Amino acid sequence: MNLVDRYLARTDFSSQEEFRQHLRIRVPEPFNFAYDVVDCYAAEQPDQLAMVWTDDKDHVARFTFADMKRESDRTAAYFQSLGIGKGDPVMLILKRRYEFWFAVLALHKLGAVVIPATHLLTRKDVVYRCNTASIKAIVVAGERVITDHVAAAMPDSPTVKSLISVGPEVPEGFLDFHRGIEQAAPFVRPEHPNRNDDIMLMYFTSGTTGEPKMVAHDFTYPLGHIVTARYWHNLHEGSLHLTIADTGWAKAAWGKLYGQWFAGATLFVYDHEKFTPADILHKIEQYHITSLCAPPTIYRFLIREDLSRFDLSSLEYCTTAGEALNGSVYDTFLAQTGIRLMEGFGQTETTLTLGTFPWMEPKPGSMGVPNPQYRIDLLTPDGRSAEDGEQGQIVIRTDGGKPIGLFKEYYRNEERTREVWHDGVYYTGDVAWRDEDGYYWFVGRADDVIKSSGYRIGPFEVESALMTHPAVVECAITGVPDEIRGQVVKATIVLAAEWRERAGAALIKELQDHVKRVTAPYKYPRVIEFVDALPKTISGKIRRTEIRRDDAARKG
Repeated sequence: MNLVDRYLARTDFSSQEEFRQHLRIRVPEPFNFAYDVVDCYAAEQPDQLAMVWTDDKDHVARFTFADMKRESDRTAAYFQSLGIGKGDPVMLILKRRYEFWFAVLALHKLGAVVIPATHLLTRKDVVYRCNTASIKAIVVAGERVITDHVAAAMPDSPTVKSLISVGPEVPEGFLDFHRGIEQAAPFVRPEHPNRNDDIMLMYFTSGTTGEPKMVAHDFTYPLGHIVTARYWHNLHEGSLHLTIADTGWAKAAWGKLYGQWFAGATLFVYDHEKFTPADILHKIEQYHITSLCAPPTIYRFLIREDLSRFDLSSLEYCTTAGEALNGSVYDTFLAQTGIRLMEGFGQTETTLTLGTFPWMEPKPGSMGVPNPQYRIDLLTPDGRSAEDGEQGQIVIRTDGGKPIGLFKEYYRNEERTREVWHDGVYYTGDVAWRDEDGYYWFVGRADDVIKSSGYRIGPFEVESALMTHPAVVECAITGVPDEIRGQVVKATIVLAAEWRERAGAALIKELQDHVKRVTAPYKYPRVIEFVDALPKTISGKIRRTEIRRDDAARKG
């Protein structure tokens, strides 16, 4: 059983033209994912497997949709006993613990606001989030590295009324999640838990250019992920899908919750502390995983393993997003597994906006073509729609109404919302170009594009070229002011350990020549700086703005 048929006017497509013309998503009023999808499965197909969960200690748990309904009802009843109800913001710092799914569904059932967060937050980060969102309760994995920061933040977080730990530790000042569930009265479903335009979910952005923003999604957001799972992940009944992502980031909503259950697939969740490529491959083999989604970086690590040691014959389909894919990774993975990597693109503010769909031939490095949910355009700096081959900012036209899956607003930040969304256009801030076949190619963030001697140079292509040199572990491309050229390309590079002694003029020349050979010569970095580490956000994204600021400070 799957529920896609109930929400799409047509589900079978064999070409992008059919997809573009006939994709229509039905939106009931009101819609609540927990009741209308999970509880629907529980009523009609109670024994259908919703999740297979395991951890790095070999604990295993399997949950049917009947289990998910029961546990989310019990969790909702417990939250009700704490006074949590419609519109109340609740932060979840639960890593990949299965209680995350119970809590998300429970909060949906109450009409509350779910705020997933990473376990890497410091005390300062917790205080910022609590006060910016007026968070009422925090549910955490009971580990000292998390609970100590949360507890330390409480004197400066007056809106928080309850701290809840799912264990294994329940420190002083925290309530016991599992004991609370056992003691709670039966769940009483609210008469009117939500309207479609109520805020359901909020993610804090990674903050690459400033303080994190609160991206607010309404209760129709899960419907937007039907395309993500059914037509990008290519999931169906019987699929066992693994998305490698922490629940604190929006990628979890993309791959570990909404669209997958619409499609009737089973989630595979691996709760681990340290990413080890061989462990992932072993899980695929052991559990017969059929579908995998991960960033290109993960695939780079996977192909370094001897894949012949693992039986990966269960794998049917693999997708990737988060950064553009290097062609050599695509080719190596295809040669070793027979599977094409299908790329996609989107933001915390959206669902999948561009994708490589099953009926398409992938072009390695391309994000694919527009998801018909969205009216995508490329706008040049002077406001024109870009021609094929011309760079422009990716925008979503909304003059015909807000597309399903696009965010509602930056919560409590009307000014920032208006900056990126005005006159019927949402500006993603990402620059791309489109080829003659309609495929889109990522260039970089609009703020990161370098203008040198009349050329517009995107950081990604230069970074990709540098990353093919064995000396380079990580790099970031930025522009530095130049009196003659306006800007020149600068590379900030972390070297592999065995190359660090060679850091100097000869290696700089070698890297510059390498870039000239791999990509257009005018894109080579005229300035190269070797560093021990790149500045990053807590989500691991490079803060190029910090590199530019440090350069300006040194020059000043």
